[in-house]
Amino acid sequence: MDLRKLKTLIDLVAESDIAELEVTEGESKVRIVKSSANPQGGMMMVPQQAVQHIAAPAAPAPAAAPAAAPAAAEPTGHVVKSPMVGTFYRSSAPGAPAFVEVGQSVKQGDTLCIIEAMKLLNEIDAEVAGTVTKIFVENGQPVEFGQPLFIIG
Repeated sequence: MDLRKLKTLIDLVAESDIAELEVTEGESKVRIVKSSANPQGGMMMVPQQAVQHIAAPAAPAPAAAPAAAPAAAEPTGHVVKSPMVGTFYRSSAPGAPAFVEVGQSVKQGDTLCIIEAMKLLNEIDAEVAGTVTKIFVENGQPVEFGQPLFIIG
């Protein structure tokens, strides 16, 4: 697919209320998804086998409201962030106990969760030893790259 066409499609998605656009041309297939989780506001292109995903910047949000809660209310510690886009799972199988719970002690290298990406199950391990003080994501929810998953204090 022509680079100029891609740029035009990205601009179309970025400037409209369209959240997602998929175009197939011959054997090429392009999927453009508007992402508000892209903090740099730039474009992100990730090749996926024969499919390309392109994240367009979201429309600018209205002026931010003042913070509702003071920063002191946030748990402190090491934030474990998602290393990829995928689906978050707290256990190895449906009905199995969760890898970790809030208040549980973990050692460096212990499995915290699984993120399924492109039909592959990726174990996410603890980077530091400590106690799990917060779990940000519910089982089965989609996660973005860099999204906080846990806090280990």
